[in-house]
Amino acid sequence: MNLMKRCSLFLLIFALATVPTRAEQAQFSKTPLRKTDVSFRNEVGHAISRGLSWLEASQNTNGFWSTADHPAVTALALTAFMGEPTGRYKTNWPAPVTKGYAFLLGNVQPDGGIYRKELQNYNTSLSTLALVSARKPEYTAIIRNARQWLVGQQIDLGEPGKTDSPFDGGIGYGSKGTHSDMNNTLVALEALYYSKDLAQDQNLTEAKNLNWSAVLHFIQSCQNLPSHNKEPWVSGDEKNKGGFIYEPEESKAGTETNSTGKVALRSYGSISYAGLLSYIYADLNREDARVGAVIDWLANHFSLEENPGMGQQGFYYYLHLMTKALSAYGVDQLELKDGRKIDWRKEVAMKLINLQQRNGSWENSNGRWWEKDPALVTAYSVMALEIIWRGL
Repeated sequence: MNLMKRCSLFLLIFALATVPTRAEQAQFSKTPLRKTDVSFRNEVGHAISRGLSWLEASQNTNGFWSTADHPAVTALALTAFMGEPTGRYKTNWPAPVTKGYAFLLGNVQPDGGIYRKELQNYNTSLSTLALVSARKPEYTAIIRNARQWLVGQQIDLGEPGKTDSPFDGGIGYGSKGTHSDMNNTLVALEALYYSKDLAQDQNLTEAKNLNWSAVLHFIQSCQNLPSHNKEPWVSGDEKNKGGFIYEPEESKAGTETNSTGKVALRSYGSISYAGLLSYIYADLNREDARVGAVIDWLANHFSLEENPGMGQQGFYYYLHLMTKALSAYGVDQLELKDGRKIDWRKEVAMKLINLQQRNGSWENSNGRWWEKDPALVTAYSVMALEIIWRGL
């Protein structure tokens, strides 16, 4: 049975699909129902409220957060508001949410994308998720057009229709071009997944528009797994096997030379969670060796002190993707390399609670990937806590 059907555990912040009951989760995992820790859940809820209050107070008067050039940051903040677990922002929008959506709509382009100048795919994907999370019928046409724009970004180099390049099947920053990478592919797949019901209304499903076989080709072309990836940089050693790199010819974690002299691209944490999520969105069978391999790598390199392989670079994005991916996969306890089983939800929640600043925001001291921007990092953190709150 495929991974999406087996799990159906998308406790992601967007609340765009029916979330399974706790009984359904227990039946899937063959473990007893988790006993709700009311006190701890209230602590998580308090951290969420403080983060959202900071976002309300920090919005630019023109309706955006952080920068007008990249509506993705505003989209993340809006998605955090829409995912507030008690639902108080669903029907009664405060002024910052109303202004934020007005700003987002002002970035809709004639080609269907939602962006200003650069990073078209990244901005369009996250903006689409924010629009879907609003659940407003008047946004439907915009979302459908954005979907069609996203599908049109899939890379196909060389002979059309043939996966003759490791980059084939992925998506890059846009528009089109010759580059595809795991992060841009992930956000596009996420936007397509959570908007698919709107597409099905008009028989515009991903199966008819996106080449899913090519998607899987690209994802596995970024995985350190010799059984499925024959690129010369692939490593089967314990430090890398099963994990992911950013794109077929580059790892943000750099390279290493093994004892035989082979130069390998190093796997790292955040992008390995992106790989797991991408396999889930691509509906890969849960028992597939590629899924098992990345789960093993993630369990063997679990850390709440760093983004494995990257130190503090992208640390909050790492926690954000970890929370999404492990929730989607449907695991309550993660068994580590040494045999310990950890309640990852409580561990991640406590880490974020302890890192929250007095004013309610979060910020990384390491500025890689914009993580010194408190609006961006606060949105990441609030969304992670909202996912966790639903699983407690």
